[in-house]
Amino acid sequence: MTILPLEWPSSGRSLSRWAQTASVAAWNHSSWVQSTFDFLAWFAACSLAWLVLGDAQPNVSGFLLVATASVILQFLLGFSLRLYRERYRYGSFSEFGALAVSTVLITAALLIATAGNVPFVLLLASSALLLMAGSRYLIRLGYDAAQRPVSGEPVLIIGAGAAGQSLIRQMVADPDGAYLPVGIIEDEPKKRHLRISGVPVCGTSDDVAAVVQRRGVAGAIIAIADTNAAFVQKCRDQLAGSGCWLRTIPPLSELVNRRVEVADIRDIKVEDLIGRSSVHTDLSEIAAIIKDRRVLVTGAGGSIGSELCRQLAALEPAHLVMLDRDESALHGVELALFGSALLTSSDTVLADIRDPEALARIFSRARPDIVFHAAALKHLPMLQRFPQEAWKTNVHGTLNVLTAAQETGVSTFINISTDKAAAPTSELGRSKRIAERLVSEFARRSTGTYLSVRFGNVLGSRGSVLLSFQEQIRQGLPVTVTDPEVRRYFMTIPEACQLVLQAAAIGQDGYVMVLDMGDPVKIVDIAKNLIAMSNREVEIVYTGLREGEKLDEELFGNYEGAVVRIHEKINRVEVPELAVAALPPADAPRETIERFCDRSCTMQLEPQIVIDDVGCEGDRDAVGLSAARVLDPSLSGNRHVV
Repeated sequence: MTILPLEWPSSGRSLSRWAQTASVAAWNHSSWVQSTFDFLAWFAACSLAWLVLGDAQPNVSGFLLVATASVILQFLLGFSLRLYRERYRYGSFSEFGALAVSTVLITAALLIATAGNVPFVLLLASSALLLMAGSRYLIRLGYDAAQRPVSGEPVLIIGAGAAGQSLIRQMVADPDGAYLPVGIIEDEPKKRHLRISGVPVCGTSDDVAAVVQRRGVAGAIIAIADTNAAFVQKCRDQLAGSGCWLRTIPPLSELVNRRVEVADIRDIKVEDLIGRSSVHTDLSEIAAIIKDRRVLVTGAGGSIGSELCRQLAALEPAHLVMLDRDESALHGVELALFGSALLTSSDTVLADIRDPEALARIFSRARPDIVFHAAALKHLPMLQRFPQEAWKTNVHGTLNVLTAAQETGVSTFINISTDKAAAPTSELGRSKRIAERLVSEFARRSTGTYLSVRFGNVLGSRGSVLLSFQEQIRQGLPVTVTDPEVRRYFMTIPEACQLVLQAAAIGQDGYVMVLDMGDPVKIVDIAKNLIAMSNREVEIVYTGLREGEKLDEELFGNYEGAVVRIHEKINRVEVPELAVAALPPADAPRETIERFCDRSCTMQLEPQIVIDDVGCEGDRDAVGLSAARVLDPSLSGNRHVV
C-alpha cells in the first residue's frame, strides 16, 4: 500500500496546503487511515476518562484492559458494519449512524465489564464518538477544500434555493470547474447568515452591484429556475457598467424531471425578459393519459411538433409515431430524441397531410390512441399571397387527418390552432378557424374526444420574430418592426407544449382550449432588448402593418359565447360545428374559398361572458355542467351547422 510522503510546513500558508494534502491522502486511503484514527480515539478517550474520574491510586492494568478491549471491539464492529470497507460515503450522515451504532454496542459491553461504572463508561464513549466523528469531519473539510476549483471564474450565485445549493455543491466539488462561487445573493431574511459548502450569503438583490465590486467577481448566475422578467431586469441593471456577465438556468419546463446541472447555465435570453410568469403543469395527470398509449404527431419536425415529441417521449408512450413531409426535419427530431438518425424506424413517417390515401394507410398501420395535429402552414404574409395553399393544408389537410383518426377509432384528437383564428382577418386565421370548426364537427360525429388548443406566438420557433431580429443584428442590418405599437402574445416552446399536453388531459369534447398567454408584449420592446444584449448600435426601422395583420392579437372572438376557465392557465370556448358536405373542395377557385370563409368565420354564438370555475369545489364534470347551463339552459348545447 502506497503512502503519500508529507513534509512538515514552514509557514502558515503552506500549513493550510499541507493540511489539504494530508486530507486528500487520508481520503484516498480512508480504510486503514480512519481505522487507525478510530483506535487512537478510543485510547485517547479512555485516557481522558481515567484522568478525570480515576482513583487517587489508578489501576494501570485496568486502564490498559479497558483501552485494549475498546480498540478490539471497535475493530471487530467496524469491519462488521463495513465502516472500514468503504460501504459509506466518507463523512456522511449514514457513516455517522453506523459509527453511533458501534459506539452504543461498545458502551453496553464496557458497562458489563466495569460492573456498571456508568460515569466512566459514558465519558469514555461520548469522548470516543466525538473524536472519531471529529477526525472524519476534519479530513472531509480538508478534502473538500482541496477539491475546490483553482482556475475557475469567481462568480456570484443569485438564489439560495434548491437549484442554487445544487449548483454550488457541484461547482466546489469540481477542481477543474469553470466557476468558483465566492458569494450568494438571497432575499429571504431567514437565509441571511446561511453558508453553503463554505460559500456565504453576502446580501440581497439590492446589493448585487456592491457585492460584485467587493468580491471581484467575473459574473453572476441567477440560480432560480422560475424567476420573473422583472427580477432578471433588476439584476441586469445592477450589473450595468461593471463589466460582469449575467447568466441563468433554464425554467423548470425545460428541465422536466431532473436536477439542474452546471452544464445548464446559459446566457440571458430575450425570453427571460418579456415578462411572462412561469407555467406549472401537473405531469402526473398528463403521464396517466400518455403512458403505454400509441401516440401520433403530425408536423413532428416543426418547432412545436418536435418539442411535443420530446416531452411525449419522456412520458413513456407505447409508440410515438412522428409524421412530417420534411425528411430533414424528421432526421433532426429523431437525432435529438434518440441520439441517432438512421430513419429506419417504423415510427418515423414521411407523408403529406394533403394525401388522404397515405394518411389512411399510416393510421391503419399505427392504430394511434392519441393524435396531436401540429402540421400546418403558418406564415401570415406568405399565405396572404397564396391563400389556396392555406386552404389545401390547414383546412383539407386537417380534414384528412380527422377522417383518418375517426376511421381508426382515435380516442383523443388535439388540433393545434392559433390566436389568429379568433376574429380572423388573415388567410392564416380564417383557415385555422375553419379547422377549429371541423374539429368540433368530428367531436359531434365521433366517439372519441376531439378538441383544439389555441395559443399565440411562440418564441424561438422557426420563422419567429425573435430569430429574424437576431439575424438582422448579426448582419449589422436595421431591425425591422411593422409598427411601434404592435403587440403580440408570446410563450416559449416548452411552455406551449406542456400546456398543450395539459389541455389534452383535461380538455372537453368539441371545444377550443385557449392557453393563458399572460400580457401581450410590444414587438419593439423585444427588438430593443435584443439590441441591448448584443452591445451593438442597431437602428430600428418601422415598415407598417402588412395585409391581414392586426395591431393587437386576440385570444377570443367577441362572438364565441362563454369563456370558461377550467384550469389556472387554460380557458375553454365553444366553437360551432361545420358540416363537411358544405366545405368547398381543395381545388376550388379562390373566389369561392373567400366567400365561404367570409361566411363561415363570422358565425355568431351567444354574447361573450366569462366564467371562472377553477376555484369551484367538486370534479371537472361540475365545471362542464355549469358552463353548459350558461350556454344553453336546456343542456342540449348551442351548436350551429352551416
